[in-house]
Amino acid sequence: MNEVRQITKDDAYDAVAPDDFPAMMEPERYNSRSTAFDKIISATHDHFWDPLDTKYIDFNEPFDLENQMLMPEELVPELKLPCFAKLTEKQRIRFANESTRWMLSSILHGEAGALALSASLCHILKDPGAQEYAANQTREEARHVTGFSRYVQARWGKPLPVGATLGGLLTDIVNAKEVYKKIVGMQMLVEGLAMGAFATFYAKSNDPLLVKLMQLVMTDEAFHHKFGKIWADRTIPNLSEEEQNIIEDWAAECFQTLLFNLVNPEQKQTLYGEFGIDWQQVQLEMLEAFGDEDRRESMKEGTNIFRVLIKTLLKAGIITDRTKAFYATYVNMDELKSEGDHMVGDDIAEDGIRFLQKINFGANVDALKNVSISAAE
Repeated sequence: MNEVRQITKDDAYDAVAPDDFPAMMEPERYNSRSTAFDKIISATHDHFWDPLDTKYIDFNEPFDLENQMLMPEELVPELKLPCFAKLTEKQRIRFANESTRWMLSSILHGEAGALALSASLCHILKDPGAQEYAANQTREEARHVTGFSRYVQARWGKPLPVGATLGGLLTDIVNAKEVYKKIVGMQMLVEGLAMGAFATFYAKSNDPLLVKLMQLVMTDEAFHHKFGKIWADRTIPNLSEEEQNIIEDWAAECFQTLLFNLVNPEQKQTLYGEFGIDWQQVQLEMLEAFGDEDRRESMKEGTNIFRVLIKTLLKAGIITDRTKAFYATYVNMDELKSEGDHMVGDDIAEDGIRFLQKINFGANVDALKNVSISAAE
């Protein structure tokens, strides 16, 4: 494993090669379990939900896609462009909903990536506690894949293909041999993006079914984010300057790729073609209509996916004075630092946990110790 430059500073994240199963059968391994993840493993019972059980969520709830937008029009920037002026009102509604379909398809692909990555961690994490946590997360990501698949199926029939940027990043992270790339890439970068996106859908969607789905997923994702935070707390302070720079530069490179390409018109070109609009024209008009100032303004919103991502990296210690100026182009870093550790979505997730406790434990819920996101750190 040395040739792939593992940067592991705590035994809880000790890793072996994916094909080194004999290491998993070493007698000493079974008694070396870390307690670092016990609380978030135990808490999984409090936020259990089944996407196939209507007492949690019913995907038969209707929505009038022909006459109502799933998300507010102001969240569909293309509709402000000149090349979209020719669309009728019905076409504008359809495009807005197809754009939401594209975003939810991207989320579904991300959940499939998270499922595969969590399973891959089970192959390499040597600590039994870390391995059990990864197995737990694999189970939870699997129900997210089911949940988003069922929602997309209910509203459109099937998802859209993954964009090249997201697909490439997910493939790189899932196939990475370095533990830090898996944890920073998925538990921080992708999960950070996801929490911002989920919070936006929860707060803004006109579809009660989508709002419910987002809250249920967030009850799981908030804990997944904690796994990455534990890694950061135990790893980042012990890095050499060279190792800090490797992780910091890789995170910044991924952030830049996502910022400029994740929702780039080129990624959505098949969607525009359905409405007789050339994606290159969309890109040209987008560049003229929305500049860095607009990007900075949008990042003042607490649920903005890139603001949430920057805060995740900052609180993890992956942004230092060395790279702070790069991110400060888009957000006020001092303001972000002063916000504390509370993450967007934590309150939504805790409300969701209380809802799930009532379903899962009924009359006994008041006798339970109230499990919160912060308590499970």
